[in-house]
Amino acid sequence: MQEDKKITLRRWMWRAFVQSALIPLILVETVLIAAYLLTNGAIRDTQIEHLRQAALTDLKSAAQQEAKFVSERLKAITQLTRTYGEQVQAVLLRDAYLVDDLERQRHARTDDGVLFTRTDDGRAASFYANSTPKEKQDIDKVMRLAQLDPLMKSIHASNKLVSAIYFNSWDSYNRLYPWFYTPDQYPHDMVIPSYNFYYLADATHNPQRKVNWTDIYVDPAGQGWMMSALAPVYRGDFLEGVVGLDITVDNILKEIVGLQVPWNGYAMLVSGDLNIMALPPSGEQDFALSELTKHSYDEAIRKEIFKPTDFNLGKRPATQALAHAISQSPSGIEGINLAGKAQLAAWATIPETGWKLITVVDEAEVFSQTNALASRYQQIGYLLIAGMVLFYLLFFAVMWARSRQLSDRLQQPIQKIGEMMQQIGQGNWFPPRARSHIAELERMAETTSAMGAQLADSEAIRQQAQNQLELVLDSTTESIWEIDLEQRRIHIQGRFIERFGLKSSDLGLDDFYARIHPDDLDAVIACHEHAEHHPDTDFMIEYRFSDACSIHHWLLSRARIVAQDASSGRILRIAGTHVDIDALKATEQALVLASQQAQAANVAKTRFLSSMSHELRTPLNAVQGFAQMIQLELPDHPNESNFKQYTDEILSASDHLCLLVDDILDLARIEAENTELRLETVDARRIMSECIELIRPQASEHNLHLESHLPEGALLVQAEPRRLRQILLNLLSNAVKYNRPYGHLSLSYKITAESLRLIVEDTGYGISEEKQAQLFKPFQRLGHENSNIKGTGIGLVLSRELAEMMNGRLDFNSEPGIGSTFWVELPFSPELQKRTRRQAPASSTGTLLRTLYVEDNRSSQLLVQKALADLADVDILDNGLEALHWITENPPELLLLDIDLPGLQGDSLLRSLRKNPRTQDLPVIVISAGALPEDFALVSDLNVARYLTKPLKIEALREAVMRIGIQRYTPSLNQSQVIGASSEGQTEIDE
Repeated sequence: MQEDKKITLRRWMWRAFVQSALIPLILVETVLIAAYLLTNGAIRDTQIEHLRQAALTDLKSAAQQEAKFVSERLKAITQLTRTYGEQVQAVLLRDAYLVDDLERQRHARTDDGVLFTRTDDGRAASFYANSTPKEKQDIDKVMRLAQLDPLMKSIHASNKLVSAIYFNSWDSYNRLYPWFYTPDQYPHDMVIPSYNFYYLADATHNPQRKVNWTDIYVDPAGQGWMMSALAPVYRGDFLEGVVGLDITVDNILKEIVGLQVPWNGYAMLVSGDLNIMALPPSGEQDFALSELTKHSYDEAIRKEIFKPTDFNLGKRPATQALAHAISQSPSGIEGINLAGKAQLAAWATIPETGWKLITVVDEAEVFSQTNALASRYQQIGYLLIAGMVLFYLLFFAVMWARSRQLSDRLQQPIQKIGEMMQQIGQGNWFPPRARSHIAELERMAETTSAMGAQLADSEAIRQQAQNQLELVLDSTTESIWEIDLEQRRIHIQGRFIERFGLKSSDLGLDDFYARIHPDDLDAVIACHEHAEHHPDTDFMIEYRFSDACSIHHWLLSRARIVAQDASSGRILRIAGTHVDIDALKATEQALVLASQQAQAANVAKTRFLSSMSHELRTPLNAVQGFAQMIQLELPDHPNESNFKQYTDEILSASDHLCLLVDDILDLARIEAENTELRLETVDARRIMSECIELIRPQASEHNLHLESHLPEGALLVQAEPRRLRQILLNLLSNAVKYNRPYGHLSLSYKITAESLRLIVEDTGYGISEEKQAQLFKPFQRLGHENSNIKGTGIGLVLSRELAEMMNGRLDFNSEPGIGSTFWVELPFSPELQKRTRRQAPASSTGTLLRTLYVEDNRSSQLLVQKALADLADVDILDNGLEALHWITENPPELLLLDIDLPGLQGDSLLRSLRKNPRTQDLPVIVISAGALPEDFALVSDLNVARYLTKPLKIEALREAVMRIGIQRYTPSLNQSQVIGASSEGQTEIDE
């Protein structure tokens, strides 16, 4: 093990100063500065955020103020449009008008029929398109409208935004101020109602008959890009025409440029459809657009020309987010990126037109003050950190000098105390004492002197204790030993030397190994010479060691590692003790021999029981089977009624013998711990009902009153149905056999929070307290051994064992002269009651199954052929090998198979059939005298439809055959419905 690196007193004191004083102080200062910086940062962020919000509020207010200004200008134009429209309507509806000869002289007509004014004369221009034929042109309307020329001139002069004022009629007449030479500008076949400055005011687009504003378009009159305020003129419900005031983009741009936008920003006008209506020069660079103030009018005079899609905010990638925000709110602020710069756009809605006035400012301009404030706060934080670093550098230098001074004052007395301890370690228990003016060091020197004196006393006591220990070890162990692996020598103390006739207490390790039994030598060498592989430093080993007469004796050697190389970890010395365990080993071998003999006896018993079961069941199969056949044939022979009594007695005696065999086998299996129950969800109510019906004839025979208290619905529990039925029948049978004449017995139930209790009560003679202790012992009948009541004395023992194997218990209480109550208690879960079980249909098809029965016992062959005469055509083979060849060549529809066969065992025959594609799905019913779990296990993986044990139950065999017949001739039924497989898909076994 590597030693820790040593440090000087000076370095230790400096490290102590740093760890106990400097580092905590630095941590405190760091926390305080961090708290200051965090608090200051929070305040700074709050102030900056306040400034940002204030700036955004100011920007939004500016947009709303400018929008209000534009709104007031547009309101004035709207009012002028409405006034002019009202005057036009009044003139057109008035009966008389002043005759103006000059106006008539101003008009001329082109060769293609266009009426127009040829001179200015300070009046309005007039144009009557030839789309209205000459004979239908309304000259009277032209003269009436000429009276409003002074008003048109006045409106034009009163508002500098108005570039033109006009009236367009339904029959393509146009009167417009100021004057221009219309035949050169307008197409002669112009249809005025098809233009937006007309149809936007009709009943379809303007049912409220209010003033409407157009989008930006190219003026056919030649004044460039403009927008118009339109008002309809009606005669009743007839639209006579539309008046309008034109505003050019140049004029609106002058107004927009004149708006005072803060932070060196600019304003722009956007229509309700998000088209840019007016964009000042300062915004053209950001949007990469040039405002359309000029246009070629050759195309405009033939059709409407609007601004291109580049002027639509919703169709430009950079402004789609802004367009979406504008469409969602009448006013607001949105950040956008224009020409690679972050900008802020605030908008407000002009209510008269639905247009949006957008103010655009550079985000850096808006937040310049807040950013400068944040930078200033950050500089202050850096200065604080730099000051703290400088202070602690100076502080560390002072502390280092102080630690050097203190270490020099402590080093000399400590060194002298160290020399005292060194001399004590060398055996000089009373060295010269060191002196110091420091009280603690003085006490340390005193303690060192006292320690030397105590060590002198302790050494004397130790020497005495060692002598006593050697005496004790010599009386409790054979020896104490120590092995030096470098010298390969072993030193032994104690009786071991004399006991085993060793020449000396100090031996070579190889000489010692020569006495060890060859079978144990490798293990001993590994234990002694490679002890580093052991997980602990203490270890033990048992081995045989020979004495002087070459007789080996068992020793227990306990050892411990006492020296080890620090660098390599190699073991240098080990020490331990020897204990003679020869007598203990002899006892251990005797116990092993006794255990082996007990196991052999248990195996012999199991084999005997298995053989007895097979030998008894085979003749019982014939006795009981033919008795059942006689019973089935008695209805056809009424004159031989005496045979019924005989067959009943035969069946009763054989049933009793069969139950006795089954009970003995079950008890033997449980005692050998070889029984395994397969628990499944079963309906306890159904089993209770079945047991009641099975015991009812027996109760009637003994003149007993049988009662049952069953639940209305199912009671689902986890159990093995056959074993649960066996327990209940055993309890009910005892209640019948040991009851009073004309007594009562009942079967009921009780549900608790976690268990279901099935209760059997009787009014018998009861069981005395002194006999109750013997009730669950095998073959104890409590005084009824010589009575005429049949029984074996193992039914209750078996029932209790089976109940415990199903995680339950069986118990009772009894009062002499009153009766007994027995119950079986099983775990109960309310959640389990929601489950249901599928029921298997049972019917017959009326078709004989082609069946082969492989059996070497003649009586069993005759019995099965007779029992299945109306269900199957049964062929017989008595040799397993012959049956394999016969089935392979001519597979039957059903195979009945015994296990114990000459030529080839039944399980080997079935395995061969399952490997053949022609017979791998052949239905198989096993009929065997083997009733042990290992007998069932032989065929558990071979897809057996039913396992029937001898003595054979005729009805069980017939039912199984009928189910297979239904499956054969009714393919729509699945196998689990027909064959009767359990919910887990396991083979049914009937005993």
